Amino acid sequence: MTASPETRTPGLRRFLTERPPQTERCELCAVAVEAGHRHLVDTDKRALVCACAPCALLMEQPGAAAGRFRTVPARYLTDPGHRLDESAWEALQIPVGVAFLFRNAALDRLVALYPSPAGATESELEPATWTDVLGGSRLTELLEPDVEALLLRRTGGRFECHLVPIDICYELVGRMRLLWQGFDGGAEARAALDAFFADVARRVRPLGEVGHP
Repeated sequence: MTASPETRTPGLRRFLTERPPQTERCELCAVAVEAGHRHLVDTDKRALVCACAPCALLMEQPGAAAGRFRTVPARYLTDPGHRLDESAWEALQIPVGVAFLFRNAALDRLVALYPSPAGATESELEPATWTDVLGGSRLTELLEPDVEALLLRRTGGRFECHLVPIDICYELVGRMRLLWQGFDGGAEARAALDAFFADVARRVRPLGEVGHP
């Protein structure tokens, strides 16, 4: 017989009660950080870590922490002069409509990842393919290794390519993994994806508007 709420033990109630969210802290100095805080890339562990504003600024300096931690930039750029098409997308051999690509400095190679129910899934990408598909964009020259990515999307015959902070790409992967249902992700995941790219579209600036040639 199932116990009523009144007869459940205190230990059981503890697991049934929603716990208050834990305070996020800077993973370098342990000070509490607020929502929207900066991130660093730990190049040794290949992981993102939370950072307070002073630590993020410190790690922007050349040689800080012997280069182990790199601050994720906050810039969002797009190249109005570069266009993707169906043939270019097919050359990338990505089975879904969203992907992000970055340069792994430690491995000295390009990495292409896309969201899936299992998280971030890697797609093999030959250097020649990168050059053929994205080499014509000025964004590839500006891309900072490890901390920035080229975020791509194909939807309804329309293609997008933006240079973005790499942490938002992993944020997208986590969101899709949480919401994914069925074979194609489901309506909730698609709505979240649309909202995510709408936010990116509000943030991006064309190269000519931000002082780039």
